[in-house]
Amino acid sequence: MDRLEELVNQWIWRQDFWLPPGLTWKDIAEGTADGGRHPVPRDLLLSVPLALGFIALRFVFERVVALPLSRRLGVRDRVWVRVMPVLKLEAFYLQKKQQPSQNDLLVLEKHCGLTPHQIQTWLRHRRNQDRPGNTRKFCEASWRFVFYLMAFSAGLVSLINTPWFWDHRECWRGYPRQVVAEAQYWYYIVELSFYLSLLLCVSVDIKRKDFKEQIIHHIATIFLITFSYCANYVRVGTLVMLVHDSSDFLLESAKMFSYAGWRKTCNTLFVVFTAVFLVTRLVVFPFRIIYTAVVDSLDVFPPYSGYYFLNGLLLVLQALHIFWAWLILRMVHKFVFLGKVERDERSDEESEADEEEEDEGGEEEHSCEQKKGAFNSKLVSLADNCVLNNLTNQGRKMNSRMPKAR
Repeated sequence: MDRLEELVNQWIWRQDFWLPPGLTWKDIAEGTADGGRHPVPRDLLLSVPLALGFIALRFVFERVVALPLSRRLGVRDRVWVRVMPVLKLEAFYLQKKQQPSQNDLLVLEKHCGLTPHQIQTWLRHRRNQDRPGNTRKFCEASWRFVFYLMAFSAGLVSLINTPWFWDHRECWRGYPRQVVAEAQYWYYIVELSFYLSLLLCVSVDIKRKDFKEQIIHHIATIFLITFSYCANYVRVGTLVMLVHDSSDFLLESAKMFSYAGWRKTCNTLFVVFTAVFLVTRLVVFPFRIIYTAVVDSLDVFPPYSGYYFLNGLLLVLQALHIFWAWLILRMVHKFVFLGKVERDERSDEESEADEEEEDEGGEEEHSCEQKKGAFNSKLVSLADNCVLNNLTNQGRKMNSRMPKAR
């Protein structure tokens, strides 16, 4: 056991990585000799069972609270055409799920006896069957809205009277002998647990357009929270979490009202979210928080491996902020010139292909050209139904010709 502990301290808790030169874990503990709390790496183990608790709580919340709320707000799921099972097409869809190539169409045409247009129609309707409904999206958004709102409110209350909330140079005064308040400790543990739960649920959550960026964001956030706590960068870490929570709950609330069809409320919340996001993520975060972590910290300790690791993670988050800001500004352009927000460019579309398919639904538009496009899409949909009926009849014949298993 002593040998194992020695190896862990040598390879994982190396003081020359986690702490500036000349400092040890004892130096952090000495700052709380009067009985206050100081960061201990094993404290973070509590986040694992709490993450599982968040998953269970989310399961209950979505069914007991979010689902009835969605019905009261008028959330409706779109009804898609259900296709007749065709074994070869079903196997292809389950294996690839993307648009078939020309070679794929030739192979499927040979095996199924259907035309390329019939195959594409079947696959499109089959993809639509698996698309998540507005009720599921609403429940997911409402869960995140409740957490982000509560986390931001609690974080703001616990930090607004601290000196480093107003003067970011105070994040480094007295380092590393800085006491961690009980509220800040729980702020860290709860945030880490929540992001762990998001990462654990990524395979069952709705896969959105910025899926890869969200994964990178969750991983970078988990590493950032873990490292900043162990190295006692709690002050700057709490500011990072507060800045992120300040706009996330606005985005989730805008999604909720969008799924419920409350367009005016959704548009108003989107405008507020855009303003808060651009100010906090493109002004406050880089010019106050990253600046103090890169520049002000050098007044206390020289650059070392942990210094580069911390600031590298902050820059990864900032790169994601710029990417999302670009998507949001595209939404602003649509809002200014079209007068409404049709979709959440940031993270509410499953894929570009789905976006094209959804446009075929023929929603009502206000201009003459848009009405004409909606009428044409209805004609296409009617033609697809005719093709689908033909395809269904052929599918029944093919399945009836197949030898029955003995």
